[in-house]
Amino acid sequence: MELEIYKKDGTRSGETVKLPAEIFEIQPNDNAIYQAVRVYLANQRQGTHKTKTVAEVRGSGKKPWRQKHTGRARVGTYRSPLWKGGGATFGPVPRDYSMKLPTKLKKLARKSALSYKAKDSEIKVVEDFTFDVPKTKEMMSVLKALKLEGKKTLLLVPKKLDTLLKSGRNIPGLEIREAAKASTYDILNNTVVLFQKSAVQALEKTF
Repeated sequence: MELEIYKKDGTRSGETVKLPAEIFEIQPNDNAIYQAVRVYLANQRQGTHKTKTVAEVRGSGKKPWRQKHTGRARVGTYRSPLWKGGGATFGPVPRDYSMKLPTKLKKLARKSALSYKAKDSEIKVVEDFTFDVPKTKEMMSVLKALKLEGKKTLLLVPKKLDTLLKSGRNIPGLEIREAAKASTYDILNNTVVLFQKSAVQALEKTF
């Protein structure tokens, strides 16, 4: 598959780039995608949720009133789970949600996601560009020129570029990732995947 390379002003450069068929034209594996997204979302969880048990909540352990002949229900402590401010029963406790995925399955999922994007014509290639200083306005002008304004866009760059990251971090719907580190979730969670020319080669090397 060959795609035209656009300049950052939105015009065609006259060049094309060939997308490797073994990455962008495979038969997508939906199960691999599901597993990769599931693991990614699980790994985003902090797992710091916590409620206090009867042993931890503040309050006296003294029996409020005698067991019988009061006309009231039997209570053993002010910290009873049945009372307001009492301890929680079987509440959440801190835990580790992290999961791992086999490397081959992870690569298959990324290839499947990219193949879906290629099949739906949701991949675009732009020439390599950067800015001398971070400028959100300049990044917005590039998106407008490429007719991507308002679309959820994943910009893949060959390597970490601080000026680009800072220029795009305040733009709603724009995510900037290194091509080698873009996850299956990143690819699927955006409408358009915008490659810088060199990012295609950088991505190819990871496989």
